[in-house]
Amino acid sequence: MKIAIASDGKMVSGHFGHCKGFAMYDVEDNKVMNTSFIENPGHRPGFLPVFLKEKGANVIISGGMGETAQDLFYEHGIDVVVGANGNCDNIVESFINGELKSTGSVCTEHMHEGHCED
Repeated sequence: MKIAIASDGKMVSGHFGHCKGFAMYDVEDNKVMNTSFIENPGHRPGFLPVFLKEKGANVIISGGMGETAQDLFYEHGIDVVVGANGNCDNIVESFINGELKSTGSVCTEHMHEGHCED
């Protein structure tokens, strides 16, 4: 399994589309085998779900995400977990251990800084 976490540095980003990049975790037998970072190639409608699918992602974790983006990820066979916050390494361990659940929240407005408000 490959898990992508929208990140700003070592922390989960509040909104996947405006993050600095994606912390990528290769997971086998519930253990992180490899980590890497992919810079965000830019926010364009409908692009990032395809981009991350091409990078092999099975799961996207983010603080927030709009409804259209969530739908596009699901259409590409990528599970969506929203409402996460904190250190990416801790978040991926929580996910692997079954402790991280999606809040299901949908971002509806975006501030100029790229943060979400519900």
